[in-house]
Amino acid sequence: MTMTYALPITRRANRNRHTVPTLWRQVVGGAAKDEQVEPDRSAYTQLEIYEGVLTAFERRTEVLRTIEGASDRLTAAFRVRQLLGVSQLQATAILELQAQGFSIASRDRVAHRAAELRAALAH
Repeated sequence: MTMTYALPITRRANRNRHTVPTLWRQVVGGAAKDEQVEPDRSAYTQLEIYEGVLTAFERRTEVLRTIEGASDRLTAAFRVRQLLGVSQLQATAILELQAQGFSIASRDRVAHRAAELRAALAH
């Protein structure tokens, strides 16, 4: 019997990897309104993500062409950053949007949540 083992994941492998918060996925996916969600990032980071995605919504045709023309995910993120002038975290969130993520309903959810965060941070 031959046993195979997975290689251990080192800290170095995850150092430069940007992950998008679960809360962001729930907003785009349309989580239930009565469902309580614990934020796993600061409000400022969430707002940064939302603002980047709203920028992508305004230029969605260009963004989709840019992503489509990229050979891999890293190249796509780089090109989206250049196109929109957004951060790596924002570009990662934009890449996580699926085609239905660019719908008007998704845009409205993101805009609503961003307005809530702006109001909360203003106080």
